[in-house]
Amino acid sequence: MKKGIIGRKLGMTQIFDEKGNVVPVTVINAGPCVVVQKKTKEKDGYDAVQLGFSDVEERKLNKPRKGHFLKANVSFKKYLKEFRLEDAASMNVGDVITADVFSAGERVDITGITKGHGFTGVIKRWNQHRLRMTHGTGPVHREVGSMGANSDPSRVFKNKKMAGQYGNERVTILNLEIVKIDADKNLIAVKGAVPGSRGGIVYIRDTVK
Repeated sequence: MKKGIIGRKLGMTQIFDEKGNVVPVTVINAGPCVVVQKKTKEKDGYDAVQLGFSDVEERKLNKPRKGHFLKANVSFKKYLKEFRLEDAASMNVGDVITADVFSAGERVDITGITKGHGFTGVIKRWNQHRLRMTHGTGPVHREVGSMGANSDPSRVFKNKKMAGQYGNERVTILNLEIVKIDADKNLIAVKGAVPGSRGGIVYIRDTVK
């Protein structure tokens, strides 16, 4: 990949394009990120940089994490993420990456953690239909019903859609368009929705497609 940055989802709003159409956008506070560690092909087998985002108090860090920042001689950061950038070899520890590495009109892939809904049933989790309310159906109207198993194969197949944990998983949305960038405030407006709740951490990369 050519570009990458860590950001925080601020929320959604809408803006008007040059034709007067309403465009729903997600606003992301992207950076500033500092290079905390540099990996090289000679030493580590590949070129990459580790970026840090969002300042944190020293008392909230454990000793290994604190030593990691002291070795790099950079300020303490709450979030770390490694990016295999094409120009990683030309970057150095302490370099700062801001939102202006991207430009309006570019397309990016954004990764985040979706909203968690806890343990939910099949109707909420998989949009399944409830069972009949009459004709002998017991008090199981919102349950999964038959799982399709018989004496052969005598088991329930893997990936059967059942009740369970819904949300709170890592999701990447591909090929999102950057509509607007405010370099002074490190804000990026992306067309459409981005995974996660307001305040969630997201990772932005140039698109693979």
